[in-house]
Amino acid sequence: MARKRADFGGFALWVVGLAVVALAGSFLWARFAPAGGGRPKRPPGVIRVQVLNGSGEGGVGIRVASFLREGGYHVVEVRNADQGDYFASMVVARRGDLSMAREVAHYLGGPPLIRQAWDSDLADVSVLVGRDRSRLHLEP
Repeated sequence: MARKRADFGGFALWVVGLAVVALAGSFLWARFAPAGGGRPKRPPGVIRVQVLNGSGEGGVGIRVASFLREGGYHVVEVRNADQGDYFASMVVARRGDLSMAREVAHYLGGPPLIRQAWDSDLADVSVLVGRDRSRLHLEP
């Protein structure tokens, strides 16, 4: 009977050890993996993006547009938003299909996504940059 109990203790120790190794590996991967490793690269000109700077800080829209262009997105317009005091950044789907907006949101690190369809040929997706701009992942 004592022999079976010792075997179970050894098995439990192996399971705990494997869990610790898996958690440590996951932490190290998240900490030191190249940034943007999971971000998709699209052929240029596929998704048309409008960038609106609502953060109140000059130049932020241009930085976001530059990062999007590096990712293969076609930036069609960069301008200030109607207000300069938007609290949160967001990605706006301008078409009925949300897949393009989801892809842009994923590329930028996951800002909220909303749907606001319109009948313009200007852009498929709008990116509104708010005061929380530091939450956007703007490095390749």
